[in-house]
Amino acid sequence: MSHLTNNTDLGRSRARDWRLAYAIRCALALGLLAGVANLAQAQTSQTPTTPQDKQAQAAAVDEGLSWHGITLYGIVDIGYQYETHGAPFSDYHPAGSANIVQKNSRQSVDGLTPSNMSQSRIGLQGAEPLGVGDLKAVFRVETFFNPQSGEISDAEKSMVLNNGKTAGNQGTQLDSSVAGQAFQTVYAGFSSKTYGALTFGRQTGLVADGIAKYDPNYASQAFSLIGMSGTYAGAGDTEDRRLDSSLKYSLNVMDLARVGLMYKFNDSNGAANTAFQADVGADFVGVSVDGYFAKTRSAISASPLSAAQVAELPGLGFSESNSLAATISDNTSLSLMASYALGPVKLFAGYEYIQYDNPKDKLTAGFTDIGGYNLAFVNNAAFPHPKILNLYWGGFRYTVLPGLDLTAAFYGYHQNSYGASQTTGCTTTVPGGQAATCAGHFEALSFDADYSFTKRFDVYAGAMYSAVYDGVASGYDFQRNNINPTIGARFKF
Repeated sequence: MSHLTNNTDLGRSRARDWRLAYAIRCALALGLLAGVANLAQAQTSQTPTTPQDKQAQAAAVDEGLSWHGITLYGIVDIGYQYETHGAPFSDYHPAGSANIVQKNSRQSVDGLTPSNMSQSRIGLQGAEPLGVGDLKAVFRVETFFNPQSGEISDAEKSMVLNNGKTAGNQGTQLDSSVAGQAFQTVYAGFSSKTYGALTFGRQTGLVADGIAKYDPNYASQAFSLIGMSGTYAGAGDTEDRRLDSSLKYSLNVMDLARVGLMYKFNDSNGAANTAFQADVGADFVGVSVDGYFAKTRSAISASPLSAAQVAELPGLGFSESNSLAATISDNTSLSLMASYALGPVKLFAGYEYIQYDNPKDKLTAGFTDIGGYNLAFVNNAAFPHPKILNLYWGGFRYTVLPGLDLTAAFYGYHQNSYGASQTTGCTTTVPGGQAATCAGHFEALSFDADYSFTKRFDVYAGAMYSAVYDGVASGYDFQRNNINPTIGARFKF
């Protein structure tokens, strides 16, 4: 990793500083875990860790928060984090920090971060029997918030606040499906154990549901690449992790097999902004496996405006306060995910193939994106050749003591060369590094511990290492790796 540090006294001094800070924080985390382990030995019951959506639903069972079939539930998750190479934290981005290395990762940062293990949220859900067999009418509404700032989670605002700034002056800014909407989840429909569930509204995609189930870290933002980056749960773009105006159907057959179908309508005509997803899965003797297919038309990947683009806004009639740039693509995704429960150990593995093509139905400047944000500049020609990502992950979750889970996981993806001339600028001797369209890869490794005092309250500690290489590292002019030691607590109701 010699390319990550400079052979200067200043570089060595900074390295010593963050190593010392990292050692102190690790010692604090280990001390916390030691105390947790001693308490765990005194417990007589075990609270299993489940995917974050199931945690909210399980907490909602408390009849004290239910009235006439309507239940109030929520999660508040807040912690303290140190990043060896990051950018100033955001009050608006759902995760607060980047957690994984980014192009603006340039300095050590620390502070309070929200939603490290689970997304902080508050919601209502309900079910009403209709008197026809086991058929019920169901609904659910959820709002995401950042407990450290009291703000509604809004990743797009985190980008707008960095419009016109160079990477060296930016704070944390990342795209997401969470764009300050009043409700991150809002759907209604029907549910039956016999005939399945059919719901309509704004809902998580089937691929996102799979990642929450088959990620060793259950889509944790602090300890999982595929939890922090919604690109993969969104089958190619993070804005499609949750789909507006979507119809979703799922059927479980005798707890052995399942199927799922989902379609996103585009609120107009033609194929632009439509999406289709399908799932087929089965469970047998501790093994669970699902296969997914997804196709998204005119998918949007948003980013802050450059200084030159900001200067053009007055002539275009757009406001800087709600304008962004975007790359548009048609995305195809195929994935296979599995888990195996073996006593106190649960193994996880997954693979996803994502292909990006230039969109058949182009979007124009002025298109209104999620959250009401305006796409002032759009790029419909970013992929002269198909861009292909091969994503892979694996790990385990080990219940060491009742209530204490240890999780270790590895994540990575490989990118092909997809430029107009697929080999131009793709040698290691190119001055300044390889082009962004060249082949490259990303790696992340995490370890964390989670201890549940009760079914509602738990504490956690861990860290994730991430690094970029070759073409994927293009534009990472400051640093190419990051470690994010994190401790925190979570309350569910």
